[in-house]
Amino acid sequence: MAGEDKPKVIIKKKKGGHAAHHGGAWKVAYADFVTAMMALFIVLWLMNSSESTKKAIAGYFNDPGGKKSDTGSGVAGSGEGVSLGVQDMDKLKEKLDQAMKEMPNFQKIKDQVEMTVTGEGLRIELLETEHGMFFESGNSQPSDKGREMLAKLAEELGKLQNKVLLEGHTDARPFTKTAGYSNWELSSDRANSARRLMEQHGLRTEQITQVRGFAAQKLRDASDPEAASNRRISLIVQYHNSPQAGGSKSGAPAKPDSHGGAPAAHGESSPPHGEAPAAHGQAPAAHGK
Repeated sequence: MAGEDKPKVIIKKKKGGHAAHHGGAWKVAYADFVTAMMALFIVLWLMNSSESTKKAIAGYFNDPGGKKSDTGSGVAGSGEGVSLGVQDMDKLKEKLDQAMKEMPNFQKIKDQVEMTVTGEGLRIELLETEHGMFFESGNSQPSDKGREMLAKLAEELGKLQNKVLLEGHTDARPFTKTAGYSNWELSSDRANSARRLMEQHGLRTEQITQVRGFAAQKLRDASDPEAASNRRISLIVQYHNSPQAGGSKSGAPAKPDSHGGAPAAHGESSPPHGEAPAAHGQAPAAHGK
């Protein structure tokens, strides 16, 4: 028959097997790769960050709860986890300058404040005028402008971990009216008065390493020993890695340095008299300095 001549079509079906079970190992390897890349980028970012940023980040990981003084709480006076080195002092200078511009009397006092980055740290000098800007003539207690300036500086410096050193300086007019009280005591009393006021406005007691009274031993204007600018209070914000010098803060005597620094003050206040008649037999100054 014709139908029987057609060839038979045979269809074979093969069962396909599944690949061996891999267990998702590639996902683990990919996750490890992504984690490593993220860590690399974080390290590169940290290498280009400032020292203060590195310090703050390290403080957080050392104490995430923020209970240690090194990490701080962000409140003025309690101590933040920022310690400034050589590279950061210029930034601190700019920050303090900006903070002072917010003061109501800034225009009157701006020319009497000088900030300089030195080998010790950031030196802040509050320079007197002939009529007295920050301290009245012959008085160890700050004036209203002096209190305002010292309080503002204390608020900003109290946020740091850096140590602070305070110095008092007078001009070369010696005291003669009151026995036993001289420019040594006056310069020390003024530095101590500044310390007490700043401690009330955010500067921590443990930040202060020394309070010095130099009298007229470190004249700012040696060509005119009686110039008003020689009367000043100096604050030195020390570098974080600077050696901490011993010394007294209020009452106990400190060793004089090689430049003739005075002992720290023995009293908390001074009598309301002027800063000495002129030396070498000259007539007494009308108001004293």
